[in-house]
Amino acid sequence: MRTVLFTKLFQSSSVGEIGAAAADLGFDGIDLLVRPGTTIDPADARDIPAAVKHLESDGLSVPMATTDLTDPDRFPADAVLGACADAGIDLIRLGYWAYKPDVRSYADTLAEAQRHLARLEEMAAHHGVRLAIQLHGDTIHASGALTRAMLEGHSPEWLCAYPDPGNQVVQDGREDWRLTFEILQPWLACVGVKNGGWFPAGTTGAGQREWRSDWFGLADGMVPWAEILPHLQAIGFDGPLTLHSHYELPYDQVLDQTRTDLRYVKRLLTAGPDAVEVSA
Repeated sequence: MRTVLFTKLFQSSSVGEIGAAAADLGFDGIDLLVRPGTTIDPADARDIPAAVKHLESDGLSVPMATTDLTDPDRFPADAVLGACADAGIDLIRLGYWAYKPDVRSYADTLAEAQRHLARLEEMAAHHGVRLAIQLHGDTIHASGALTRAMLEGHSPEWLCAYPDPGNQVVQDGREDWRLTFEILQPWLACVGVKNGGWFPAGTTGAGQREWRSDWFGLADGMVPWAEILPHLQAIGFDGPLTLHSHYELPYDQVLDQTRTDLRYVKRLLTAGPDAVEVSA
């Protein structure tokens, strides 16, 4: 499994800055964010191959990119997918189909998503890339079960799944992590790696306990990465692990925490699939 760094934390930094930082931290590669206001804007898709070459010169692979693509009519899909293909990026994360129950029902949202996915599958096949649905809160693909409902009937060659246990813990979408990976295994392409948890945050006037979530270091949150990573090794998963580093901290401190996170992941991977410790 390759460790790649999601470039959201760098905002609009230059490709050179990103490459130098990721290489110094010890990552194998980059999960390149293609979003307005970041290093690569979708309107400037032609810049993707040059950015990849620059990152490769720093010793980093770029096996995946992240986009906000859902509706091909509202996104420069052909330009971005074509540029990614030309650059050798064969895995591209899609955007979110939001669940807004006060605006539209789940059934109507799913029907729209399926119309989009039918077209996106054709585009992916045309460009020779795979498109991944990330498990994310406030969407109709927050859990493994919900994401499988979207992927049923679609070829894993072109449409695939991007589990994110951290999102599932901190947002909605919680389910047994084993279930998530089992039901998505035919489509499993990459895994989001972060951690978080919940803590008491006061009470309401009615006496109801309130709770708040936040992102924690990989070894400190509610996601049992010491069990999940060996499991992925045991089932033969060989896709990228994309570390997100969604910390509300000063930039240098984010890099320090990211370095600690990566060392933890590498230690678990080095230990192998038989090294899981089970509490009595």
